[in-house]
Amino acid sequence: MPELTTVNAEIIAIGTEILLGEITDTNSGFIARALRDIGVNVFYFSAVGDNEKRISDAIRASMARSNLVITCGGLGPTVDDMTRQAVAAATDRGLTFHQVLLDQIAARFATFRATMTDNNRRQAFLPENALLIENPVGTAPSFAVEHNGSMVISLPGVPREMKFLLAEKVIPLLKERFKLGEGIIKARVLKTAGIGESLLDDRIGDELLNHSNPSIGLAAHTGQVDVRITARALDEAEADGLIADMEAKLRARIGHFVFGVNNERLEDVLITLLKQHGWKLRIVEAGSGGAVSHRLRGSAFYEDAILEADTEYENPMALKLAIDGGSGTELRYLAESAAKQGSAPAVASIAIVSEPNIAGDQSDRTPATAVAVCVDGQVHSREYGFGSQADVASAWVSSWSLAMVWRALQDKFSPA
Repeated sequence: MPELTTVNAEIIAIGTEILLGEITDTNSGFIARALRDIGVNVFYFSAVGDNEKRISDAIRASMARSNLVITCGGLGPTVDDMTRQAVAAATDRGLTFHQVLLDQIAARFATFRATMTDNNRRQAFLPENALLIENPVGTAPSFAVEHNGSMVISLPGVPREMKFLLAEKVIPLLKERFKLGEGIIKARVLKTAGIGESLLDDRIGDELLNHSNPSIGLAAHTGQVDVRITARALDEAEADGLIADMEAKLRARIGHFVFGVNNERLEDVLITLLKQHGWKLRIVEAGSGGAVSHRLRGSAFYEDAILEADTEYENPMALKLAIDGGSGTELRYLAESAAKQGSAPAVASIAIVSEPNIAGDQSDRTPATAVAVCVDGQVHSREYGFGSQADVASAWVSSWSLAMVWRALQDKFSPA
């Protein structure tokens, strides 16, 4: 059987606006996924501002570690577009003017009936002996440079241009240059709920976590932890076999906590579980704007599984009066009381109480939101320092509460 070619890559996003937080770098993730699909390992992401020395230093450091470096951005016509000069400096060469490039840029401006300014001439310079990668969808030419056993490829930062050149020009070039053949990297994600990252890590164990192919990685989210299985193989069938073997080992250790795979959503799995066992879910929300109810409404079985979704309480005071005429002032008390009121055979309850006028993230020592879940009379609750206007509020309280209901029902219907 032929062996896989090992290609280790790094991606460098270029632009001061990324470091200032003015834009989010989505290009690097897109490039990484494209490289993964042809069997290229991506070991480092980095971002560098518009400074020639810092860019060239980053490229040199990347070439010392990897045999493929892809830069993205900094190929425009302005003075702060420095990728061409930086690649030339990092690979010990000068810049060469290409009249054919300038003619192509001028023709593109003419197509748009726009005037080309003198600064566009900068885009006609490339590092000496660079391989030109023509850009038919933009004015910024791409290029590749070979240096001391490594290849540097520079792509424009405009996503539309980058994606086109990557698919149409760069991927075929890499397959030819590195003899990649049919090698692929494939991943499968097991989604877990009701268990924290550290405990999940402990249950999986070092033996599996340190396995090289397939490799295992954990990613914690609000209320759930993803377990990613990544396999590198000559073809999809081999990758599927490697992943299936590892998944079986993982499920033997953590299967009780796995609610779904890849793109499956916790809310859909939960409502399906409720319907299968003839259970209902009662939701009471005060001040949260219906965070949980809105999230569940997209499920196909929503009408069958929801006993009631009561969002008429616009603030905690209204809920407090409805529960016990006003006694008890703590948010956790209100949430737990509301959840217990819904306790009945074959009914699970979620109650959320949130101070609607508090937006910022505060210390959890001064709670502004409380969540409680009740299943079979057992109540689980949690308090947070943010109010319902905080950016994280809706995702946080809905994910945690749905995860806790799913875990309680999982323990009831399928005990470990």
